[in-house]
Amino acid sequence: MKEESHNPIAHFQQWFYEVEKAHPEDEVNIMSLSTIGNDGFPKNRIVLLKRFTWEGFYFFTNYNSEKGIAIRNNPLVSLSFFWKKAAREVHIYGKATKIPVNLSQGYFDSRPRGSQLSTWASMQGSKIASRKQLDEQLAHYDSLFRNKEIPMPAYWGGYLVSPKTITFIDHKKNDKNHHLTYCLQKNYHWIKQTHSK
Repeated sequence: MKEESHNPIAHFQQWFYEVEKAHPEDEVNIMSLSTIGNDGFPKNRIVLLKRFTWEGFYFFTNYNSEKGIAIRNNPLVSLSFFWKKAAREVHIYGKATKIPVNLSQGYFDSRPRGSQLSTWASMQGSKIASRKQLDEQLAHYDSLFRNKEIPMPAYWGGYLVSPKTITFIDHKKNDKNHHLTYCLQKNYHWIKQTHSK
């Protein structure tokens, strides 16, 4: 492996593509999103990383879902990746903000028709009584939008998680670089700290 970068996004990019190439079974874009609910307790759920840039990490969801409401009330979140075969972990702590509508629209338009219909049929902010009800909703919207472009719901879109701290853990290492943390300072300057086991 190359020497770690002084920028955590470059470090993440290196690890991401190394794991994707060597261990595709690890499903490299699966991550755990943790938010704080109105009851004060943290809650985790699995979401998919759809993009990452120098600005941060992107995922898409229903803004009226439980996680969307939690982010609206407290935008401080964490993301965690665990790549079992590679014996690596990444933990990201930052702030989630909605991305511009045109970016959400671009991603929505790239999705398969079935996935687009699901954004209308599976109202994550409300309860669905059964699989039958979900199938009925899918059939309803399939008929409604037949031979038409499916519009993006106003309640659906992307979030950008802008990182403040990123920790990399390599369980195959036994030296001081086993546990490496980057902390964001002013002027987009990162401080790198190493920890031993």
